[in-house]
Amino acid sequence: MKHRYILAALLATASLAPAAFAQPQKAAPAPQAQQEAAPAANPAAQIPAADKQAIQNYNLNDDVFNRIVKVSQEAKKQGIQPKNAQTDFSKIHSLDDLAKQITDSDPRIGPLIKANGFTPREFLLANLAVTNAAIASEAKNNPQLAGYVDQSKVNQKNVAFYEAHKDKINALMAEDQGK
Repeated sequence: MKHRYILAALLATASLAPAAFAQPQKAAPAPQAQQEAAPAANPAAQIPAADKQAIQNYNLNDDVFNRIVKVSQEAKKQGIQPKNAQTDFSKIHSLDDLAKQITDSDPRIGPLIKANGFTPREFLLANLAVTNAAIASEAKNNPQLAGYVDQSKVNQKNVAFYEAHKDKINALMAEDQGK
């Protein structure tokens, strides 16, 4: 099932499978872009509990969201296409490992993230927070998806933030996909 709400597809981390690190209850069906390079095992199972807690506790706000959008827009202007990057899940055991693969995939990503006030880890956390919120929001109206979401692990403030910005997120994603 294709999750059109995964903001990570819009952003510089698009194809590096940050949704695999989201907080699903079960292994959710992978979006099409992730199926191509999906690992045999769920990489989220390998990350430390502290990293999972950091994702759950990360709070979205307008400042963070606006900076994510700026990174995305600038990445598009610079022709950064991480969709072509390969993710080696055997080397990912933490969020820091994934952040390193993201920044290592293109030498322009690290400076771009930093120029917008993020560390690579915080940028990843922000994207994962949006991803989790999007999945949780969709699960409210999708019984099939609801079975994959453990609502006790969802940051409801982020869901509310996502829902308040859903139209803008969808417009940005449509623009990014050339629609």
